[in-house]
Amino acid sequence: MNNLEYVKEKLKNSFDVKYRPVQTVIGKATVVFIDDLCNVNMISEYVLLPLRGFGKIKPEVGSVSSIKEIIENVLDIGATDIAKDVDDAIMHILSGDPAVIFEDYEEIIFVETKGFPVRGVGTPETESVLKGPREGFNELIVNNVALIRRRIKNPDLKFEAVVVGEKSQTAVAVCYLEGVAPKDLVENVKEKVNGLDLRFILDTNYVEDALKNQKSFFDTVGYTEKPDEVSAKLLEGRVAVIVDGTPFVITVPYFFLENFQMPDDYYLNKYYTNFNRILRWFAFFIATLVPGLYVAIITYHFSMIPSLFMFRLAVSRAGVPFPTFLEVILMMLAFQFIKEAGLRLPQPIGGAMSIVSALILGDAAVGAGIASRITIIVVALSTLSYFLIPKLYGAVSFWAIVLVVFSAAFGIPGFLCGALLLLIQLAELDSIGYQFLFPVGSINEYRFKDVVLRGSLGKISKDFIKKGDEK
Repeated sequence: MNNLEYVKEKLKNSFDVKYRPVQTVIGKATVVFIDDLCNVNMISEYVLLPLRGFGKIKPEVGSVSSIKEIIENVLDIGATDIAKDVDDAIMHILSGDPAVIFEDYEEIIFVETKGFPVRGVGTPETESVLKGPREGFNELIVNNVALIRRRIKNPDLKFEAVVVGEKSQTAVAVCYLEGVAPKDLVENVKEKVNGLDLRFILDTNYVEDALKNQKSFFDTVGYTEKPDEVSAKLLEGRVAVIVDGTPFVITVPYFFLENFQMPDDYYLNKYYTNFNRILRWFAFFIATLVPGLYVAIITYHFSMIPSLFMFRLAVSRAGVPFPTFLEVILMMLAFQFIKEAGLRLPQPIGGAMSIVSALILGDAAVGAGIASRITIIVVALSTLSYFLIPKLYGAVSFWAIVLVVFSAAFGIPGFLCGALLLLIQLAELDSIGYQFLFPVGSINEYRFKDVVLRGSLGKISKDFIKKGDEK
């Protein structure tokens, strides 16, 4: 079976695969390409015409005698080469590169003339900023690589590509800054990516599962849609992993304190940024601790409540048939339903539906005697606080419920035990071998430049100590 027959057998029953016979200066050939993935005009002008001897360079019949000479002297296009074998040629065809299969030669040429539709570079929907770059990654890996290279014009910036997924054959690129990223970190990431034994890979989460070695609601692998954020982390010594087909790029290692750092923190006034960071820390503690503390005090520790407020609380809870624990859990679940519904509905109506649902639910719950006003306020404040720390939403939601359960069972001692378990969980986590809580507990001076409060950009840029230097 010759090369053309083998390709036809492999790609049979595919209506979009086109076979264009052409008489070239070295004999008969067939150009194989997928119509929807290629730029047909480029194929006609820069592949077919030169092969037939009608290009800008017009070789005489007999003056070209090898495939190498075809590439060097005939084809008038930038990216072209010889495929390793016929299976490699098929992979190029499926990726949008036409293959030229000659009747009298074993070598197969592939030419890069990709032209498939792709979403343009737009504003990231999950990471809006008040000030700063508004470019966001899209689903094409080469575009994402270009967005990073525009920001880091350094020959030490490396992109090592590997194909992952037995059936999907997805391109994955490991990106790092040589000489800045620790060698053991780079080798660790490359080993895990190369070791992925998957039938298919459609998103970065398939890679994230391999880079995470602990089960937790806290993300120990970072992800972002913003090229400037990835560039900043690469300059700090991180490693990025880009997966073709998704606009999210993952970075490792990832630390707990980064959940309180937003992309525009480095483009806004330092004092306003620090004020917002303090608000995010307050939001984290309110969202995580307040529901559990409320249940513990109401259920077991009445004496901690001022008498006047206790009287108002008793009036508010009059007629509520459920214990405080069940009341809080029901309201927390209800707000979770509203939040999920708002995310899944079309954007124009999702936000409005969430607001209206929350107002109606709160008023109806109080009116029906299902929940007290103070419970609605506590749960609503906790839920609102989640949105100041969006990357911690899942973990905070889970641990808030855990603390409510511990508080309902044992009061303040149970609440403290639950909080201690949360601290233990954070302390034992690591991000691909690096402490998740870094630099907490370290005497490294880096922590004074950009941890809870943001320091001077000049010091962060010039004098920073890489976060990956300590384990």
